[in-house]
Amino acid sequence: MYTTPFCPYCEMVKALLNHHGIAFREVDVRSDQKAAKEMVSKSGQDGVPVVEIDDKIIVGFDSEKILEALGL
Repeated sequence: MYTTPFCPYCEMVKALLNHHGIAFREVDVRSDQKAAKEMVSKSGQDGVPVVEIDDKIIVGFDSEKILEALGL
């Protein structure tokens, strides 16, 4: 999951994943420019959160899409 500090929607995604016991890796694109470029390349967006589940990219906090991609 691509995030930035103090992003309320990123916190909502993390809470959703934690609630379901889903492990995730958080990448702070504010401090990692290479990751930021990778995120934009994958998603076409420069806003966060961007969640990558398998090969699916979900931009923003969309609980339905996230849970669907996780098979929940």
